[in-house]
Amino acid sequence: MDVIFPTWILLSCLGRFAVEQPVTRVELLETVLGGAEEALLGRAADLVIGPHVPQGFLGDLFMHLRFVAIVAPQHPLHQLGRPVTLQDLRRHRQLVVRGSGLHRRLDASWLGAEQCWTVSHKVTSIRAACMGPGFAWYPEDVIRDELVSGALRRLELLESGERHADLYLIVPDPDYAGPGTRRLAALLREGVAALARGDVSP
Repeated sequence: MDVIFPTWILLSCLGRFAVEQPVTRVELLETVLGGAEEALLGRAADLVIGPHVPQGFLGDLFMHLRFVAIVAPQHPLHQLGRPVTLQDLRRHRQLVVRGSGLHRRLDASWLGAEQCWTVSHKVTSIRAACMGPGFAWYPEDVIRDELVSGALRRLELLESGERHADLYLIVPDPDYAGPGTRRLAALLREGVAALARGDVSP
């Protein structure tokens, strides 16, 4: 699973799966950038949620994500008294999650900020953002709790205020997928559909 997929949706679906199939063992590999694609190409996964469908595989368009720029409430970018420009962002530290694939890019930054902290997991990045040393881009559904609690706040940007990405649900060998793989895929589709309808929350 690429880490931009909301973890709370996955855990909710796994909870339902555990009730139905309590003896089925599950191993979750959380990836960033090219990691999900490498798991597919290496035949290391029965089910993949990732942003790309490599050649030779079929995937269902699964979820559309909206990324927003955020910082902690006390960050100087919130004190400007006007919409934030890209030049403003470049003057401040950006928090970036490093790719997990073998051929990962060392800097996945969208903006090329002069100051950058690169970490290996989204939990560390979100925690750092809440403490205030920098700004970051996150999918809205991933940081719902932090936005509701006020630990993080959206930045009002003058331009390019949102980024978007799609996620695909990929079963590498659908003809040979076992009943557990097929059922978990179905539960994930139901979970994402319920979110789109507004029927669920973290």
